[in-house]
Amino acid sequence: MKARSTPWIGAALALAAVVGMPAAWAANSGAAPTAPATDAASVLPPVQHAGDIAYLSGGVGSDQSAAFKDAMPRYPLSLEFARHTASNGNEYLANVPVTIADAHGNALVTTTTHGPFMLVSIPHGRYVVTASHDGKTERRTVEIGAAAHIHEAFIWSM
Repeated sequence: MKARSTPWIGAALALAAVVGMPAAWAANSGAAPTAPATDAASVLPPVQHAGDIAYLSGGVGSDQSAAFKDAMPRYPLSLEFARHTASNGNEYLANVPVTIADAHGNALVTTTTHGPFMLVSIPHGRYVVTASHDGKTERRTVEIGAAAHIHEAFIWSM
């Protein structure tokens, strides 16, 4: 009997090797394989640290943006960055310089965002969040408490 080649099997096996699925999953039926559901945690960028504070930023692309929105309730502080435009409403921003300082003015986190969202695990206390875009600086005082989740949206006008 002559072997028959099915073009999608090679592609499915390559995909299975990349995503860690067993080869049997890719070749066990005559139907085209379906991709597994995307795990939100696998889409999020790695967590970064500044002392006792852990944070991550990103949200570029619909998958990562959705993952950030899903993860927001698990972080005491979430930040969002956008620019208001006359024609399109709001446009998300990346590369926003951000500083988080304690109540005494000591900078605890100084970073530049990798997308329109920043999620921060930060101890209880009062902080000043400073973000800049296009030469304009916004400051917000936030109070992180035991039962509170704080979401701050920084939206600059054109």
